[in-house]
Amino acid sequence: MITTSNLSKKYSGNQVLHIENLDIPKGQSFGLVGNNGAGKTTYFSLLLDLIQPTTGKIKSNNIQVNKSEDWKPFTSAFIDESFLIGYLTPEEYFYFVGDLRGENKADVDAFVGQFEDFFHGEILGKKKYLRDLSKGNQKKAGIVAALIGNPEVVILDEPFANLDPTTQIRLKGIVKDLAETKGVTVLISSHDLMHVTDVCERIVVLEKGEVVKDLVTNAATLKELEAHFAN
Repeated sequence: MITTSNLSKKYSGNQVLHIENLDIPKGQSFGLVGNNGAGKTTYFSLLLDLIQPTTGKIKSNNIQVNKSEDWKPFTSAFIDESFLIGYLTPEEYFYFVGDLRGENKADVDAFVGQFEDFFHGEILGKKKYLRDLSKGNQKKAGIVAALIGNPEVVILDEPFANLDPTTQIRLKGIVKDLAETKGVTVLISSHDLMHVTDVCERIVVLEKGEVVKDLVTNAATLKELEAHFAN
């Protein structure tokens, strides 16, 4: 589904990412972990054509992302609050995204209504602008908006940060359902090793922009990751 070949990114001559080969098959729940500056957000930014690679390429469903926009209809993401439109209410934003993805208001209402537990009564019907919501509630709105229109690829950067424990647990259920039930390819970056091992069947560790571990998740994965970062 997603293939990365000889990919690098440099800023002012300093290399921040270098991945020779990385293949993510369709329907995989894929976790990307690493310390600050490891290259996680850089990789997602390249995957979403937000920045240009210095060398190499990423293909999504055989489409080179920085040469064509044909990957956009089946790809969705929430990286941070810059993806939101602050002067809209959550409902207005959901309708905006739905319109981009060919969904009418009734479709969007029906879809968003499935997430009442996740929203915890703090998003819909509050007549608040997105810019006035807490960081956690902005994240809830952004994540759900990213799921509108049945995307085949969903990319979430630090989705568990700023969420309370109840919402984190509900988000894990949403992610598992996407990958295991609906066959969506889900890519998650996170500093939280426990959450990422709970929801991802495969975890890649980045260090100084390079892949240093590529693990199939099992009962021992969390301890292996903790030992790696403890050194």
